[in-house]
Amino acid sequence: MSTSRIYTIIIAAAAALMLPSCTKFLNTRTDVFDTMDRLQTRSSTLTSFAYAYYTPMGNGFNVIDGNLFASASDEAEQAAPTSEAQTFNRGLLSADLNPLAYKYVNYYEGIRAAHFFLDYAKDGENFLALNRDTSTVYNPDGTIYSTEQPKAYKRDCINLAWQRAEAYIAEAYYYGELIKMYGGVPLIDPETGMARQATYDEVVDHIVKLIDDHVDELNLDWRVALDQTPDNAIADVANWNFRDETGRFDRTAALAIKARVLLYAASPRNNPMDDVEKWERAAKAANDVIQLRKAIFAKGFGFGEGAKSYPDWHMPANRDYGNYFIKNNSTSDVESIFLVRQAAGSAPEAANYPVATRGGNSGVCPTQNLVDAYEYVGPQVADPYANRDPRLAATIVTNGSTWNGTTIDESKGGNYDSRTAGASPTGYYLKKFLAPNLNLVEGGSTDHVWPLYRYAEVLLNYAEAMNEAYGPDADPEGYGMTARQALTEVRNSASTSLPAVTAASKSDFRNAVKQERRVELAFEDHRYWDLLRWKDAMSVLNKSIKGVSVRKNQLGGFQYTFPTVAYRTFYERNYYFPFTRKEIANGAGAITQNPEYN
Repeated sequence: MSTSRIYTIIIAAAAALMLPSCTKFLNTRTDVFDTMDRLQTRSSTLTSFAYAYYTPMGNGFNVIDGNLFASASDEAEQAAPTSEAQTFNRGLLSADLNPLAYKYVNYYEGIRAAHFFLDYAKDGENFLALNRDTSTVYNPDGTIYSTEQPKAYKRDCINLAWQRAEAYIAEAYYYGELIKMYGGVPLIDPETGMARQATYDEVVDHIVKLIDDHVDELNLDWRVALDQTPDNAIADVANWNFRDETGRFDRTAALAIKARVLLYAASPRNNPMDDVEKWERAAKAANDVIQLRKAIFAKGFGFGEGAKSYPDWHMPANRDYGNYFIKNNSTSDVESIFLVRQAAGSAPEAANYPVATRGGNSGVCPTQNLVDAYEYVGPQVADPYANRDPRLAATIVTNGSTWNGTTIDESKGGNYDSRTAGASPTGYYLKKFLAPNLNLVEGGSTDHVWPLYRYAEVLLNYAEAMNEAYGPDADPEGYGMTARQALTEVRNSASTSLPAVTAASKSDFRNAVKQERRVELAFEDHRYWDLLRWKDAMSVLNKSIKGVSVRKNQLGGFQYTFPTVAYRTFYERNYYFPFTRKEIANGAGAITQNPEYN
């Protein structure tokens, strides 16, 4: 990647992501003759640069086709007759055609924004001190006598230290996403701005070092009271609106990023020799998140008088799975680790409500392949959706579902007749993430929050890594939880009526983990990447996609058949994305194309 390309992206990121005053600052950065108006803007400019490295993250609601990425896997089929997801579904991915190529640019913009902030913030404490009272006068009892201003300055300095650490974690996150797609990618030297293409393992080591070096400099956890506050701490906590900062990296989030990266690094695609030490490393990383969670729960959510206590750090049994994902419910849920919030709106509902709902476009339509993955918790009856894992009803709208104030009838002449133009090609509709009963034609809106990291994934990461390293029931490191116990905790949180996992061998238990990830993490942008890292995509994504056809019988009941509705094509080369020709050219020798894409 050329130096000119690097600085072009920095300038573009600054223009697009910062406040208007940033342009002026960039033009005068080396001017030593600062005027008072320039000095006064520096603290606000510092803040704007601190948040700029979060902007390129995006969320999972509009990855492709303005919608979820699920239609590029076996989770769903896109209802629209023309769809960018077909690039993946038909094996058309190439150096000239990649609907996710924008992410490559965005993530490097995020890395450069992090580097730029760290450079700009070297003298940040002095910027924050401009034109304000920073002195502190104490009473004999140790309380503060002077005004709020000194405390405000100290808060700002503590916050600046966190922001510096967060910039390093942002860099780690972006590199983790890049290697998930491309394998080895260019590493950018923050001092020179120059790039060199590194191997996958080299980038993993870089990510881990970034996190290990800076995790202790982060705030502990934004969901709880701050563990570092200036001076009269107990009183001061009430004056710091820290709960508004839950979209920033903290120690829990940083360790969750590391755990996911190391799990991917240990997986068959990236660990073809099945080096068990990589699995052990992944297991330890997931355990680090679990142990931090235990420590936070031990302190209590609030860390003081009136703190809300959660004595059991485990996931609660029989939780309301579906409720977590709608509106802003996840923001107050202790399962959440890192969330990306959207402004209130109705785009996900408009994209995915059934076409028979006014304003709906059917959108991402779940497949029978996915429906079949939900286990029975009771006897099988004529209704194929009865007595199933409750996550099915919370995730997918099926025939007979009550949804948006009506009962779904997809049979001929029914209120959701599957023969209607624009109806779901699979006979199913998405329910997860969508607020119910939103009036799309009269401006209805709601909050939408994307759970980038949550605790259920951490447990599943732990279960997988522990099984591969030690087997289903061993805990030789004394972590306090086996792979089976972690998997069972996730399953019990869905329903204690789910059958116990009895798989005894490592290979059988591996399949149980894969099954659980498919159901628990459905539509959260995990399935496609799991299939790639497991090297399962060649078998799974070369199979047909099934749907359901519904007919009424003579007694007024329903008859179900399960036809093929689409096909998938996946080639060996697709295990890694191709770099675009433009990036190859701009790289001036710094990027080598992935195999079979030339």
